[in-house]
Amino acid sequence: MSATRVKVAFASVLFVGLVSAQTYTLPTSNTTENLRGISTPTNSVAWASGTHGTYLLTTDGGKTWRAAQVPDGESLDFRDVAAFDDHKAYLLAAGPGDQSRIYRTTDGGKNWTLQFTNVDPKGFFDCMALWDFNNGIAIGDPVNGKFQLIETDDAGKSWKPIPSGSLPPAIDGEGAFAASGTCIAVNASGHAWFATGGKVARVFRSSDFGKTWNVSDTPIIHGSDSTGIFSIVFRDLLHGVVAGGDYKQPEKDGPNLAYTEDGGISWKLSPLSPQFYFSAVGYSSKQRAAQNLIILGSAHAAYADQPGNKSWRKVWDMNLNSVSVRPDGSAIAVGPKGTIVAISPAQ
Repeated sequence: MSATRVKVAFASVLFVGLVSAQTYTLPTSNTTENLRGISTPTNSVAWASGTHGTYLLTTDGGKTWRAAQVPDGESLDFRDVAAFDDHKAYLLAAGPGDQSRIYRTTDGGKNWTLQFTNVDPKGFFDCMALWDFNNGIAIGDPVNGKFQLIETDDAGKSWKPIPSGSLPPAIDGEGAFAASGTCIAVNASGHAWFATGGKVARVFRSSDFGKTWNVSDTPIIHGSDSTGIFSIVFRDLLHGVVAGGDYKQPEKDGPNLAYTEDGGISWKLSPLSPQFYFSAVGYSSKQRAAQNLIILGSAHAAYADQPGNKSWRKVWDMNLNSVSVRPDGSAIAVGPKGTIVAISPAQ
């Protein structure tokens, strides 16, 4: 399912400290496009993506950004990016029919190879995730009652459909959200999870690289095409968080946040309050045992020590779409009008 688009007017880059909550402007991101994809493979390298075939690359930790456009991609909306270094990255364009595509570069964006084009006019791809450079998976909205899943094991040279029989059927009115490129998550062990919204808010899970799937309900708000889970993240095989809400009512309180301690079999509603609309969530701690969260949406961004806490450590009034955590525990978030924000972990 598509998410609302924001008309662009200016570009800015902000850095936010979680302790001081101070912001200051850095050099421009060199674009005014609506950014929804962000990937931070190293502390110095990050890729972002957005409307009108736009992608961005930084190699100095976000101080400067190079903005460019995929050739012949002016009509595409790149909602997701998965990067591995300053040379290798994948882009996923979300949209109806053949507007859903996957591109790959191995030379820092000098050349892009079109690897996948959706040929089903009823299809709409939402997001992707990769276990490593060669192995990945992408999720599309249901067609004929089944979510559309494709996978690659050859660095995207071929993207093959995962047999629909391996998936539990979709509920009528259920879909995934392409708001932030974070509706699917993977673990290096071969686990994968994707989250849904609409008529229901569920999490599908696999432990064998997407060959077989199970599904669980969550307590996240649902019932209309603007509600449900927009983002999912796991810090290990057991601990994960889902976040969402109603993007048409970004200030409306939850239930918009839930967490699991058993790998996604069951989900508990988080007591954190307030629970405004969330489009993306990430674990921000460098410590494996910690569960510090960075979470954001079109009305606010926030930081919490644990999903089971009752109150946020910090809350900011910012309009953002997606977030990616760097190896050092800091994060970069992106939003409309070319906005890029760096967030430092609490000390």
